Amino acid sequence: MTAKALWILPIGLTLLLVIPAISQNASQPGTGDQSTGKTDATAATPPKRETVAKPLTPKQLKKKEAALKKELETPWKKWLNEDVTYIITDEERKAFKQMNTDEEREQFVEQFWLRRDPTPDTVENEFKEEHYRRIAYANEHYASGAPGWKMDRGRIYITFGPPDEIDSHPSGGTYERPTAEGGGETTTFPFEDWRYRYIEGIGNDINIEFVDTTMTGEYHMTMDPSEKDALTYVPGAGLTLAEQMGLSDKTQRFNNTDGTHMGAPLSGNTMDRPASYNEFERLNQFAKLQQPPPVKFKDLEAIINTRITYNILPMQVRIDYVRVTEASVMANITVQFENRDLNFQAKDGVQKSLVNLLGRISNMTRRPVQTFEKPLEIDAPPDMLQKYAQQRSIYQQSAFLAPGRYHLNIVAKDTIGGNLNNFEVALDVPHFDEDKLTSSSLILADTIEKLPTKSIGGGMFTIGDSKVRPRLGNKFNKDEKLGIYLQVYNFEPDEKTQKPSGSIEYEIDKAGSNEKLTEFSEEIGTIPNASANQVIIEKLVSLSAFAPGNYIIKVKATDKNRNQTVLQQGTFTVS
Repeated sequence: MTAKALWILPIGLTLLLVIPAISQNASQPGTGDQSTGKTDATAATPPKRETVAKPLTPKQLKKKEAALKKELETPWKKWLNEDVTYIITDEERKAFKQMNTDEEREQFVEQFWLRRDPTPDTVENEFKEEHYRRIAYANEHYASGAPGWKMDRGRIYITFGPPDEIDSHPSGGTYERPTAEGGGETTTFPFEDWRYRYIEGIGNDINIEFVDTTMTGEYHMTMDPSEKDALTYVPGAGLTLAEQMGLSDKTQRFNNTDGTHMGAPLSGNTMDRPASYNEFERLNQFAKLQQPPPVKFKDLEAIINTRITYNILPMQVRIDYVRVTEASVMANITVQFENRDLNFQAKDGVQKSLVNLLGRISNMTRRPVQTFEKPLEIDAPPDMLQKYAQQRSIYQQSAFLAPGRYHLNIVAKDTIGGNLNNFEVALDVPHFDEDKLTSSSLILADTIEKLPTKSIGGGMFTIGDSKVRPRLGNKFNKDEKLGIYLQVYNFEPDEKTQKPSGSIEYEIDKAGSNEKLTEFSEEIGTIPNASANQVIIEKLVSLSAFAPGNYIIKVKATDKNRNQTVLQQGTFTVS
């Protein structure tokens, strides 16, 4: 290190070279974060590490999975598999199952309902209240040897609400077929036809038929309009008009290739049937009825699908990748707005700003794999509005993805000013080869601090037991500290000690020149909780000795046992 007023600060440990080191104030993670770019000076105290450095053995992993399974047998399993089983998305279900603590699950449940709240600025969550009302109604009206919520009618009612019309035949009996099904009189099992004038995401005039073929009250949803015909398998009974006139034979029904046993129309041409009878239409509707309801901010989702080629609402986006397992990567998507670009409106004695945020991650065929949405609200006292306008609003969403290439769309709408931004970028989620020294993204942060035990795993900017808030744009002031966060994976362990052997080298250069402002290295053995599986680097660098300008930072990890290196670098600006 040069003799300039510069020092390196490991988290919780101050290495003083010139003047007393300072650390940033701890702040509780919340639903949003405001930053002025300045920090308060308070003395740092060494934290107690609680992580386990040794990788789990197969026996320990099996024990952990058994403990998790037992834990999920409790109210969490009921919530996942009963309360929200019809409205939770596959991505949400997968993310919930990956959580390890009750704190994480509680945070997930809270955010789950908030994402569906039509009025997030009020105490009441009308969606949640209506959802549980529907469950109670279904249990009361559709039970048959099992709770009503488990029945098909209960599932449709819970997901889409009460139908606009119900044609009920609780005893079955004599039934005159419509001409599209061949006409003629037959006898049916008990059945119900539900009609919805409109279902969002499915279409208009949606007809759903439920049939009780066992005569036990257990109605099931069917794609075959002829399934309710109790005389289908009775020779010579329940004939269609064409069959009665000798123009067709009942046995021909069993040769249908559309998955039904309907008789042909009187004209003999199945093309004369309405489009709703088309097998692909029926299959498409049946599949859509199995899916969870669409996202709440439909106006923003439409914008994702239409593309905006200009930016009205300034917005910065950053993506960082951190390994979770060998097959799963946490992609941290961070979005930031300058408050001066937002519109405020007086309401309830304060100045309010509201930005609705909708994000969608899709695969290369544009099939959505995860959606997230968030209302970002700022309440500023009238006399503090000018100060709030100088701050930033930042939001982070974590997505757990398999390695591969994805598309990310983020739409932001200033609800007061009406300004929009549609951001699109490719996500190249890396594969962390377990036989090769690799690393996470290098995160240059304005905050790196240890979290209270009760907050670990919950809230934004959380990685493990640390809060790591990226500085979008990588612009810092001289009176700030530059946070350096990096995870390095897959060191070769020593055969006897099973410990890694290697070093981490840091270098900061002046951009556009060969001038090295500082160099520093440390052995991996000196880094708290370092293991062969993973080494976590958390540093704070004072910028007081840096002249205004652009800089390059390089962090190089070396595995001495395997003779491999990995280098990550980034740029930042000091003003």
